Amino acid sequence: QVQLVESGGGLVQPGGSLRLSCEGSGIIFRFATMGWYRQAPGKQRELVARIGRSSILDYADSVKGRFTISRDNAKNTLYLQMNSLNAEDTAVYYCNSVVPYGGEYWGQGTQVTVSS
Repeated sequence: QVQLVESGGGLVQPGGSLRLSCEGSGIIFRFATMGWYRQAPGKQRELVARIGRSSILDYADSVKGRFTISRDNAKNTLYLQMNSLNAEDTAVYYCNSVVPYGGEYWGQGTQVTVSS
């Protein structure tokens, strides 16, 4: 059974930082393309960042220079370091995994709220 479990969300003040984690199980993690997506109230889910087996693939323009995606294959864990957070970053953040010949999977999401 595939599981992606996010953690690290919470309430942070504007200008603050958070680090999200996503631990995967039931997949060959090192072969998966991993990504972070987010969905704000009333908006569609959007890509935040993706990382391939050995290199970063994409960042949304709105997070470039502020967010950093990384992975630790030995720990089956994906990270998203978020700096200089602002109110527009408030959303539920989802971990995504695309496994070659194995399908696509989503985590349950973790809430990030940026507010003073």
